[in-house]
Amino acid sequence: MLKNRASLKSNLIGDKAFYKAVFAIIIPFIVQNTISSFVNLLDNVMVGQLGTPQINGVAIANQLFFIFNICIFGSISGASIFGAQFFGAKDYENMRASARFKLYACLFVFVMGAIVFLTLDDMLISLFLNDTDKPAEVALTLDEGKKYLFIMLFGLLPFAITQAYASTLREAGETVLPMVAGIIAVFVNMVGNYVLIFGHFGAPEMGVEGAALATVISRYVEMTIVIIYAHNTRRYPFMEGLYRTIKVPAGLVKRIFIMGAPLFINELLWSVGTSFITQLYSERGLEVVAATNISNTVSNLFTTAVFSMGNAAAVLVGQALGANEIGKARQTAWRLLSFSVFISVITGLLLAAASPFIPRLYNTTDTARTLSTQFLWVLCGTMPFMAFAHCSYFTLRSGGKTLMTFMFDCLPLWAVNIPLCYLLIHFTDMHITLVYFIINMINFLKCLFGFYMVKKGVWINNVTKEVTGS
Repeated sequence: MLKNRASLKSNLIGDKAFYKAVFAIIIPFIVQNTISSFVNLLDNVMVGQLGTPQINGVAIANQLFFIFNICIFGSISGASIFGAQFFGAKDYENMRASARFKLYACLFVFVMGAIVFLTLDDMLISLFLNDTDKPAEVALTLDEGKKYLFIMLFGLLPFAITQAYASTLREAGETVLPMVAGIIAVFVNMVGNYVLIFGHFGAPEMGVEGAALATVISRYVEMTIVIIYAHNTRRYPFMEGLYRTIKVPAGLVKRIFIMGAPLFINELLWSVGTSFITQLYSERGLEVVAATNISNTVSNLFTTAVFSMGNAAAVLVGQALGANEIGKARQTAWRLLSFSVFISVITGLLLAAASPFIPRLYNTTDTARTLSTQFLWVLCGTMPFMAFAHCSYFTLRSGGKTLMTFMFDCLPLWAVNIPLCYLLIHFTDMHITLVYFIINMINFLKCLFGFYMVKKGVWINNVTKEVTGS
């Protein structure tokens, strides 16, 4: 029995070397995203001083950009699986080819996204405007959302290119450069918002358009820093000769498409599905839209550490699989899962303590503030389930079992969450907070499936052998 306990402890709790490797990956990510989330919260509060229509217009536009951002992530995810394993196998030539594929994929998603946003902006924003009791406020929200969306279009391309570069660096365990670039960018954004939203230091008072312009400027700053320093080939030899050719080997393209297509479809459907649920919530009124925006912005500040564990799983498990260290990959996966749940409990308690206070910073109605606090408490209670499910997803993805991740991530959303949310919103008078709780608890089902699939080990796969034939 003592031997079994020791074995269980070894599988769930890492040694000093393990946590050193994990913290080397997640601390820069946590620092960058905590600062980013904090600045986003300040930005949100600044926009919130303009009024509820402005809060809602920006929130709705950002919900649409959320779909674009997730599509960028999905378009590079297949290549990232190969990139991490190629780095583990020290195959830098194929790693560079994977990076080129990402750039092409990001360019394609950018063009498609720009076309959709330019031609369907009215229709897309109007999907979230269902409060027939406030026609003047609805019209103002639509107008503010369109102004914000149009300017933000100019920031889509630098965002996409930055993600292609940053993901390649992270696959090699390099998280400091994206962190530094991100931190500089968020401070540029914060200062820009202060100056351009309210018209300080002689600048014009631009309102939500100023918030959008500040974000666009910050994204160009971030992209410039990442590109310049990433091509320091002494430090990053895998970037040497990235543009020596524009070709990506046909065999690798085929493998990335086969593996990446389910990931892209999953991310697209997941982001659309998540936005659809937000749209369903919005049918309970504009105050619910405001509350959802506030709770999401605040929770992002507290869940950075939890989401960073997905990055750790993608890198550490992927590198172990690429080096053909199967036992290490399996052990690493379980240790990351247990550590992820531990972190979620700590951050959940911190979020619960802050939940009653932060919404008071917003210039909105008392109802919206109360709802946002209740939503935050729901997120606190369901955070451990979300953490386990998130880390399980990246563990399954690290071995290239992308069809499995589609079943794990997207199928429950469209088969359970969305139909259930639709029924509760349209055919019951259930309080919106209870609806929110029920929908978030679906993560418990994903935890059960994730536990079973990780334990079964069907995700264990060295994709580099499929490309190199070694």
